[in-house]
Amino acid sequence: MTHEHENLTQQRGRKVAMVIYPDAHILDVVGPLEILTCSKYFLPEGPEPYAVTVVAAQAGAVQTTSGLTITAQASFADALKDCDDIDTLIVSGGHGTTTALHDKELMDYVRKAAPRARRIVSICTGAMILAEAGLLDGKRATTHWWWCPILEQRYPKVTVDRDAIFVREGNIWTSAGVTAGMDLALALVEMDWGHDIALEVARYNVMYMMRPGGQSQFSAHLVAQRAEDPAINSALGFILNNPGASLTVTALAAQAHLSERTFARRFKDETGLTPAAYVETARLQAARVALETTDKPIDQVAAETGFQSAERMRRAFQRHLGVSAGEYRDRFRIAPDRTLSIRAGPD
Repeated sequence: MTHEHENLTQQRGRKVAMVIYPDAHILDVVGPLEILTCSKYFLPEGPEPYAVTVVAAQAGAVQTTSGLTITAQASFADALKDCDDIDTLIVSGGHGTTTALHDKELMDYVRKAAPRARRIVSICTGAMILAEAGLLDGKRATTHWWWCPILEQRYPKVTVDRDAIFVREGNIWTSAGVTAGMDLALALVEMDWGHDIALEVARYNVMYMMRPGGQSQFSAHLVAQRAEDPAINSALGFILNNPGASLTVTALAAQAHLSERTFARRFKDETGLTPAAYVETARLQAARVALETTDKPIDQVAAETGFQSAERMRRAFQRHLGVSAGEYRDRFRIAPDRTLSIRAGPD
């Protein structure tokens, strides 16, 4: 065994406590835990890299939003008796978060266990629980894009990064929605076991080592689904279906049969975005799909998706995703004859 392997073996058995509650999102729980525990396949033989305990109000079955249940091994009361050596405290998210904020036993456990943990992690809306516990005061954090405005409003001492996939602030890590928790967990694996092990875990799970861009890249259709105002909902649908059209406030207001001022105000109220910001997001989304799935020249993609020029599209890609349109195509082009090569892992 090499000296490096000896070091990896000696660090095994890191204690992970995953906090769950009724109507937690099952992917917020199992996604990060699968990434952490998967690292055992690529480490030298020895103890498990992470010793996971799922903690809830009571030991036993806890129902998640999907209707599936997760078995908690320990209650909050019992877990508090044995929390001095927690390596990583993880708080899951989900639709049950609002109720969980008023669960005294849960909040007491988080407040008392957090100072004893080497690092504290929230997945998705779990950030609300950390904020309620006072752990995010004066810190930068993120959560699911839908909940970012709520986190800002309820907890003004927290600096909310609306577009981050995950944020590390000292020993506190917060992630955006659902699968972003797996991105965060992969970063934890890299921190614990090194880049090479994390890369193997990413390949095994068909993930990118580092996802480009932020939450804004996912939100155009999701914002449209949120709108309840019929006139604004119609305008959002028109934008998504016609990204190359003239999408000025004047044109959109006329299409919605509203004055420009009324349209702009109601649009912002419904979406949280100005019409211009949403149009750019929708055009970016259309351009991404074209770059991923077609061989059209970049100039043509820019023209068809309303950017008018390749240079304007390049600037939009850099601003939102941190890469140029050409770099994006190189990374994500889905060629008919391209297959993903992954070293076979265990069954």
